[in-house]
Order: sequence, then structure tokens, then C-alpha cells
Amino acid sequence: MIEAKKLSTVSPTGDFLLVDKPVEWTSFDVVAKIRNTYTGAGLRRKVGHCGTLDPKASGLLILATGRKTKQIASLEVLDKTYEGVIKLGVMTESFDAELPEYGQCSVSHLTDREIHDAAAGLEGRCMQKPPMYSAVWHQGKRLYEFARKGQDIKERKTREITVNSFEITAIDLPFVRFRTNVSKGAYIRVLADDLGRNLAVGGYLSSLRRVAIGEYRIEDARSVIDTVERIKREANDLAE
Repeated sequence: MIEAKKLSTVSPTGDFLLVDKPVEWTSFDVVAKIRNTYTGAGLRRKVGHCGTLDPKASGLLILATGRKTKQIASLEVLDKTYEGVIKLGVMTESFDAELPEYGQCSVSHLTDREIHDAAAGLEGRCMQKPPMYSAVWHQGKRLYEFARKGQDIKERKTREITVNSFEITAIDLPFVRFRTNVSKGAYIRVLADDLGRNLAVGGYLSSLRRVAIGEYRIEDARSVIDTVERIKREANDLAE
């Protein structure tokens, strides 16, 4: 278990950093910012992350630095917990708020029981196809590169995932709040789309926040700014 509050950021062998990724930042943006901070502080460090978050999502991102990057694979396989909001009665091509809405329809007929039952139906093992607007590779290109040209790759490879739980925590139509725990590789955007389709009204992921990776919690994470300042401070102390 990572004792986040006790860890250094400048250990000779490398460190694990729990970072709260802001909305609109890519996971690579965070990695690049932290790597550049080390460089600017006179420390050359490899930096990698343990599980990508979409730009529109916020929350827990575990970074590994130095020799700790060799342990990334062991953290990537951990189950992940998310909280978010799905907007029903409308869809987007990206399954999230990145692209314009289309296909609006009424949701006034939906009951709480129908929504809870549809959510429960998402639980368990299934084969999930990654969305076209994703960074999955296909024939040497990212799927989103095809999507931006209006191409739909029908044969994109499915992967087995497990939805350990999918709980509706609040309903204020057309919005529903949820909390879910899933296995590695699960796209929450696809689950949001599945929920909308199962209710025959459509839906997309309006907002998403990752709150846990295995036993590691967002409460122990630091903002990007705080992480940058901590690296600078500890690097300066190390130099004195």
C-alpha cells in the first residue's frame, strides 16, 4: 500500500505519486508536467502513469517515477472505482460531453425502478467494444483518428471486462448519478451508452471522477500544482 502522505518525491530509487487529475488535462499532460518539473529542478526522472483517464474525467492518477516505473504493470491491473453523472434522453458520438448532443427524446416516462434495474443489468462479466473516440490502436493508428474522419471501424477488438458493481446513487431526470467499480480496461463511457440504450432513450457520460484504484483513494491525492510545488521544495532541500 502506498503511504502517500509519508512519501518523498525525490527518492533516489523513484517514487509513487497520487495526483488528482483536473478536467481537460490528458493523463500525458500530467506526466509531462511532472517530468518537466523534475528536469527544471535538476533531477532527471522517468515518469509514467498507471491507468489512463479521459480528458473529460477527473480524479485519481497514480504516477511512478524512476525505478518505480518498473512496477506500473502491477498497479494497472487493479480494479477502479468511479463516480459520475449520466444524462439520459440524448446521445453523443463520443459517449461523453466532448461532442455535441443528438437524438433528444423524452425521459418523463422512466421510473426509478426501471433505471435501477437497468443499472443492475450492467453488472457482471461481459465483452466490451472500445468506443471509436478512444486511444486504442487499430492498424497503426488510434481509433479516434479514424473517428475524426467519419470512419467507423466495425471490427475493433472487444475485451472481457467485469463490472463488479454499478449503483445509481441519485435520480434527477434527465440526470442520474452513479458509483461503479470495474476491472482494468473498462470504458465507463460505454457503460453510460449501454444504460441509455437499455432504457431505450439513449444517454451519455456527462461527468466522471475516478475515486479509487484498488486500495488507493482520491482523498490521499494531491493536485498537480501541489505536486509540482512539493517536488520543487524537496529538490531544493536535497540540494542544500
